[in-house]
Amino acid sequence: MIDRSTKLRWRRRFRRSKQQVEDLGQQTEVQLERHFFTRLSRLTKVRRFMAAWLLLFVLIIGGVLYQARSLGQFYLQPTPADGGVFTEGVLGSFRNANPLYASGSADNSVERLVFSGLFRFDQNNNLVGELAEGWQLDTRETTYTVTLKENLRWHDGEPLQADDVVFTYNMIQNQDAKSPLATSWQGIKVVEVNPRTVRFTLPSILSAFPYSLTNGIVPKHVLKDVPPSQLRAIAFNANNPIGSGPFKWEAIEVIETSENTREQRIALVANNDYVGGRPKLDRFIIRTFADEQKLIKSFEKREIVAAAGLSVASDAMKSDTNVQTYNIPLTSQVMVFFKSSSEIMGNVSIRRALAYGLNIPSILEGLGRPVLPSDAPLLKTQVGYDKSVVQKTNDIATANKLLDEAGWVRGKDGIRVKDKRPLSFMLTTQANSTYDYIAKSLKDQWRGLGVDVKVLPLQDSELQQALSVHNYDALLYGISLGADPDVFAYWHSSQADIRSASRLNFAEYRSPVADQSLEGGRTRSDDVVRSIKYRPFLDAWRQDVPAVALYQPRYLYVFREPLFGFAPSEMNAGADRLNNVVNWRVRVSDQPVR
Repeated sequence: MIDRSTKLRWRRRFRRSKQQVEDLGQQTEVQLERHFFTRLSRLTKVRRFMAAWLLLFVLIIGGVLYQARSLGQFYLQPTPADGGVFTEGVLGSFRNANPLYASGSADNSVERLVFSGLFRFDQNNNLVGELAEGWQLDTRETTYTVTLKENLRWHDGEPLQADDVVFTYNMIQNQDAKSPLATSWQGIKVVEVNPRTVRFTLPSILSAFPYSLTNGIVPKHVLKDVPPSQLRAIAFNANNPIGSGPFKWEAIEVIETSENTREQRIALVANNDYVGGRPKLDRFIIRTFADEQKLIKSFEKREIVAAAGLSVASDAMKSDTNVQTYNIPLTSQVMVFFKSSSEIMGNVSIRRALAYGLNIPSILEGLGRPVLPSDAPLLKTQVGYDKSVVQKTNDIATANKLLDEAGWVRGKDGIRVKDKRPLSFMLTTQANSTYDYIAKSLKDQWRGLGVDVKVLPLQDSELQQALSVHNYDALLYGISLGADPDVFAYWHSSQADIRSASRLNFAEYRSPVADQSLEGGRTRSDDVVRSIKYRPFLDAWRQDVPAVALYQPRYLYVFREPLFGFAPSEMNAGADRLNNVVNWRVRVSDQPVR
């Protein structure tokens, strides 16, 4: 039981606690009044100050974020990356990838990608090894010993050895195979020394011989049972060629079947076992087009990323900042060839008059792009060229005099006539804007002499057929000379013979003096001696006028950015754009700068 004193003690404690709570509440009210409510009215007075600090804080944070982003971009740069698909458009129609027969831009492009040769040209137009490590030349300068690289493989995995090389060149030499390359290999003995060594023995010194070793090698194990007479028409050539080049055959699709509208897609995949290393691209697709306008339209519609061999870039290409155009000098010449076996062109006075009647600089000015004028059968940079022995042009008075003396009299319409026959001939050329312009210019200038010229532009396939049988009076065409000045194939009388495999002597020029000079020049390795040997040929060529040299062309290659690894300084042919294709890249990734 709680006594009275205890109750009184608890009551006193309760009163003290209550009093403390009341005192604390009063103190709290006083403090709130003094430090909060009395200052609350002042808060609006400092709002500008607080807003300024808040804005400064936001600017600092924004600046830090912007700087971080900018530095990130600064320390990252676009870097070429492996992979991707490259789709290129070319003029013409694909028929044959076999290196023994490939001709035309489409065939040569596919052949260059699928097959590899003993040697190839680099981007500076220097001869370098592809399947071969190099060659050794004996003291007589007639025997070349070529050593192959190790562990070479065909696309089907079979080893590539010396017997494949021997098989390839023996097949070229076989007359039943009818390879256009046969002429260059007559009299050359090719033997296998061991699985990695091949010996080439020449009947005489041929200074340009190493440049003949750039054609593709074909597989013996696939083709050994094919009769040479049937080799040109087998399925291997266009349906499933097996080579050793940077890309392997995948498929072909024919979009149009008509000859004039045919389009094809040839799909190739990277060769992991290529001797030069796996290509950086995963796939290479070639699309063929029957004419230049279709090729340009496809490029502008972004169906392809590159256009090869256009005569000129379209206005849309020129105005597109993402489009890159390369005008690559070619070791070639564009000429007008006068077929000397024709009735009109067989007269040397007419040929001379046609040459004198041309103002070539005025024609070249209208091309719309810079080209190097030509004035002889050799390029100005080649051994043997002599500026004192060049063609005679731009002399209208002499041209008219020659025609007058030959009995060609102007009629009422201005066209010359002899024995009631007009002075008229057909000028055949390739159908593209550049040659169309040049042909028209030639026609107009010759019309001023009283000569009636009919121009016949042909598509690539039709032109190749005309060339094979020399079906023309005069031919406006470009020929590839190459790095060496050996022009035997274009001017030696043996190359005009109908039995010749190539018949590259388009003028059907025959001159014993020129023949002897060409034979002597190609059998000398000393540059001074070669120049001396070529002098009679230059004299005879100027005197006989089998052709008129116009200019050294450039190869136009157009593509959309980016294309890394493409930068040739000079080429021998259009397909040489692909010499460094193993290093091409089209993909881009951002990598930190190190």
